[in-house]
Amino acid sequence: MKHLLFLLLLSSTVFAQSENEYNLIPFPARFLGQNGQFPLSATTRIVVSDPTVKAVAQTFAGQVKASTGITLTVASASPALTKGANVFFTLNKKLAVGDEGYKLTVTPTRVQAEASTPKGLFYAAQTIRQLIPPGASATAALPACAITDKPRFGYRGLMLDVGRHFMPVAFVKKFIDLMAMHKQNTFHWHLTEDQGWRIEIKKYPKLTQIGSKRAESIVGQYYQNYPQQFDGKPISGFYTQEEIKDVVRYAQSRFVTIIPEIEMPGHAQAALAAYPELGCDPAKGYQVFTKWGVSEDVYCPSEKTFTFLQDVLTEVIALFPGKYIHIGGDECPKTAWKQSAFCQELMKKNNLKDEHELQSYFIRRIEKFLNSKGRSIIGWDEILEGGLAPNATVMSWRGTEGGIAAAKQKHNVIMTPGGTCYLDQYQGNPATEPLAIGGYLPLDKVYGYEPMPTELATAEQKYVLGVQGNIWTEYMPTAESVEYMAFPRAIALAEIGWMQAGTHNFEDFSQRLKNHLPRLKNVNYAKRLFDITASTQAGDQGQIQVVLKKLDSDSRILYTTNGKEPNEQSPEYIGPITLTKTTTIRAKTWTGGQPTGGQLTQTFVLHKGKNKPYTYGTPLDKYSDPKSAKLTDGVRGDTPRSRQEWVNVYGNDMDVTLDLGSVTSVTKVSLNFLKVILEKGFPPKSVEIALSKDGSDFKEAIAQPVVYELNGPWAILPVVADFKTARARYVRIQAKNAGICPPEHPNAGEKTWFSIDEIVVE
Repeated sequence: MKHLLFLLLLSSTVFAQSENEYNLIPFPARFLGQNGQFPLSATTRIVVSDPTVKAVAQTFAGQVKASTGITLTVASASPALTKGANVFFTLNKKLAVGDEGYKLTVTPTRVQAEASTPKGLFYAAQTIRQLIPPGASATAALPACAITDKPRFGYRGLMLDVGRHFMPVAFVKKFIDLMAMHKQNTFHWHLTEDQGWRIEIKKYPKLTQIGSKRAESIVGQYYQNYPQQFDGKPISGFYTQEEIKDVVRYAQSRFVTIIPEIEMPGHAQAALAAYPELGCDPAKGYQVFTKWGVSEDVYCPSEKTFTFLQDVLTEVIALFPGKYIHIGGDECPKTAWKQSAFCQELMKKNNLKDEHELQSYFIRRIEKFLNSKGRSIIGWDEILEGGLAPNATVMSWRGTEGGIAAAKQKHNVIMTPGGTCYLDQYQGNPATEPLAIGGYLPLDKVYGYEPMPTELATAEQKYVLGVQGNIWTEYMPTAESVEYMAFPRAIALAEIGWMQAGTHNFEDFSQRLKNHLPRLKNVNYAKRLFDITASTQAGDQGQIQVVLKKLDSDSRILYTTNGKEPNEQSPEYIGPITLTKTTTIRAKTWTGGQPTGGQLTQTFVLHKGKNKPYTYGTPLDKYSDPKSAKLTDGVRGDTPRSRQEWVNVYGNDMDVTLDLGSVTSVTKVSLNFLKVILEKGFPPKSVEIALSKDGSDFKEAIAQPVVYELNGPWAILPVVADFKTARARYVRIQAKNAGICPPEHPNAGEKTWFSIDEIVVE
């Protein structure tokens, strides 16, 4: 017996990675590795015991053909086939593993898959697919094993936003295939947005004639340019009802339920462009939104709007047979309602105390209509505001609080918090990654997410239906860019949704994933599993020690400190690298004589202030610099795309004093500021740098303005004070906030902030 794994009992898994046999994702609930192999070839039959599972067998045969070229024939059970070396798909109503569970036995003479439903057999088939070695062709050898498996959560989903950027039908099917391969069962299709309406509604043809076409899009990241620049390139696309029916059938063949999302009452500007009478101010002339973010233009809660939405939803219901319709409910600005005499009168008539209750009124009316049609609604957690609709399911995205609150109110919940489930965030160094919305969500953080909140009592936990990853496409214009951002992070979420509680171990997962990735043929997945990250710690006598880390435990890190590309003769990282001067470290991961894709290029600044303590005269926001270490950690913020290395000062001046430990020569002090004007990130009006030997009497102050053009792209602006031959122990930096945004700014009159990094003392 080679491997014995009972994942319901163990907190980690151990198996012979060198044999490369059992790289299953998600890993089964109960697994037993055995001796021997089953030979799979064109002579193998898929024998079905019941006509209802023939379609599952045919889908499986097609998947094997596509990945290996092996043609498997599907046959009905007969005495002649019973004793053959075949794959058997058998319905067993007595099998106590739920409707998605299965039992799989692989021996040298047969493969036996059992389940109580065709769905369970489909998931057994996906496990068999993963037992086939990557790269197999003509014949394959499946390692022997015994598996009993079932999912932890009934809802395991991915959302794809096609409103910002339309994705073709062929890719949507490919996306569903990848979900099904990893046993995810719900495809949340985000079909309408401010930036585009993507579903044909026959009663309202202007929705696609006008609403599906955007004149242009923002150039670069949302806050990159001031004023914003646009590319002049039209974006269009929508799905006909026949295409949607085709996708629904395709998903059904893979036991994936599609939940369509029709956004309301906000994120509606594309619909208003087509039918302006649905807005609060039809005379203003709505256009399909060319910016990202949230539009102030929302549906007016008039009878005309409710008639329109009921008509739209009636056609949507006819296309999507699932239980749920997602109605959005998120990010609905109340400005238009506050300014609308109709809305204010409606609130008085219905005794609604504020616009939040008006939104609840809106959602309740839509829910009542959908309930009358036998459907249930899902909404983002904003639908909690003003009172939750009676039968609504809440999708908790603004952290976990909304989900916890809904579950305590005995409402079903789907957990999808932005910090761990939003796959549009950076997954590697923002300076070298494709442009993204912001944030930082590496693979191990995704895998470390636990969907069941500890705040819920046992009786309340049943309301947590499962977990979902979300893919918003502002910065994903192509199918390839979606694949890069989604995979393999979506695979990590798939395992989190399927595997039983308490069995997750990232090192084990990463080992299996590394051997699983070659199965993702023609998928532009990110190679971030092999990433290298660096941190610094204080060394002796003012030195820097650089600590390198990687997610992949098998590979080696080879590095250089002379700026040259690492190769196989470069030194291997085995412990902290001690630097005595400013140095650029270049590193790569290496396995079996070949680079594996992980790389790092980072400059570490060695200076007299490195790792020295500093204090703030005016306290900062607690998130800006929680350990008072960023300003002297030897790593300069190198991109406006991310604030990880920067200290942010909101609405105030900054006064910081650095203690060098003893009186020493100080010839120069330099630091950088960010310019991100559109985001209210204004460099300070002026910066004064002063020196002191005793910490109280500061002299030789050098004051200077930070010079920049208001218009233009975001930038990093240096400030340098040249003291020539001064001596000091303390360095004090005072930066004066720019005040409020000027009248021409979109946030005119609001407070500004600035970002600062690395006080370099020479």
